Amino acid sequence: QVQLVESGGGLVQPGGSLRLSCAASGSSFSISRMGWYRQAPGKERELVAAITRLRSINYGDSVKGRFTISRDNAKNTVYLQMNSLGPEDTAVYSCIAATYGGMDYWGKGTLVTVSL
Repeated sequence: QVQLVESGGGLVQPGGSLRLSCAASGSSFSISRMGWYRQAPGKERELVAAITRLRSINYGDSVKGRFTISRDNAKNTVYLQMNSLGPEDTAVYSCIAATYGGMDYWGKGTLVTVSL
């Protein structure tokens, strides 16, 4: 079992920045890939960014050039630095951890609101 705890969401003005964190505990040694998805009201969930243990990264098209994902394997933590935020980035951001055994674990999500 893997437990994920997200932090760092909140309200930010357009053009601002936020950093999300997701800390894994439990059988964290089994995690191969960690990442973030988001879901805005009335929209489907979409990939934001993902990173493997060896730090191979992929981003969703809508965040390329603005968001940066990073990972501290020693702390079992993944970070999402979000810059140049716009109202379209408003969503619940959820952390995911995928294990070598094919299991996916999800965090509870953290709300990011971009508004004046």
